[in-house]
Amino acid sequence: MATKGTVGVIGLGIMGGAFAQHLAAAGWRVVGFDIDAKRRRALAKACVLTVDDAAAVAAVSPVIITSLPNPRALHDTVKAIVAAKHPERVIIEASTFTLDDKLKAERALAKAGHMMLDCPVSGTGSQARTKDIIIYASGDPKTIRQVRPLLADISRATHDLGAFGNGSRMKYVANLLVAINNVAAAEAMVLGMKSGLDPQVVHDMVTAGAGNSRVFELRAPMMVKGRYDDATMKLSIWQKDMAVIGDFARKLGCPVPLFAATKPVYSAALASGLGAQDTAAVCAVLEKKARLRRKKRRGG
Repeated sequence: MATKGTVGVIGLGIMGGAFAQHLAAAGWRVVGFDIDAKRRRALAKACVLTVDDAAAVAAVSPVIITSLPNPRALHDTVKAIVAAKHPERVIIEASTFTLDDKLKAERALAKAGHMMLDCPVSGTGSQARTKDIIIYASGDPKTIRQVRPLLADISRATHDLGAFGNGSRMKYVANLLVAINNVAAAEAMVLGMKSGLDPQVVHDMVTAGAGNSRVFELRAPMMVKGRYDDATMKLSIWQKDMAVIGDFARKLGCPVPLFAATKPVYSAALASGLGAQDTAAVCAVLEKKARLRRKKRRGG
């Protein structure tokens, strides 16, 4: 069967795994790597050819998407691609890191003859699974045009934001709002439940009214159930994103009072051992502070 071409995906977690599956379903030959053997096995079942290291991905993939959990993983990946000494590769960096980390990676790749694009994603893991994400692309405009068909197979829209780094700047702005809206959603749910309202009623009435938001729609259903184990964004990873946004705002001398007010809530969630849970678990933190005891729901 003819394919659209070969694309590599390094980092097969919640986001990268969704990218790989969409690309395979759309007719791309996908070569993937993750340090977690369990993730490699899972993606192999989804028609992804998994290999043992990043260099093996670069050996056969003219275009590579990286979706990584931390800066060290990014720099290790860049080092492996550079050391492999392959012809020019296009690296679409889709993670959320500081501008300094992204620029360091871009310079190292450019020196080795490769092209890196800064393309963070706006959306959760559950949105990535349905291609309901936005890509904030930045970097060389010609290269962005070339990879648009590929990006169209994993997202609902790609926006060219200009110079390298603007994608990350826009992602920080978007994530600041997500951080605030997530805690606001939990605060509203807890207020409603504490007053005696059924959580499902709170959900239904908020989504029908002026106080609704995309974040509320995504996270409130988990808050209704009080179940956060099917994580679309783990609190432990989100803490990294929070630190990146805070550092960015500090360097600019820009006040972010509402964002700052959410940080203790996320920290309390981590301190409560909820790091592997979805960020919606901040609702559990506020429930505890409110001394809220949920009523047992019928049928559960």
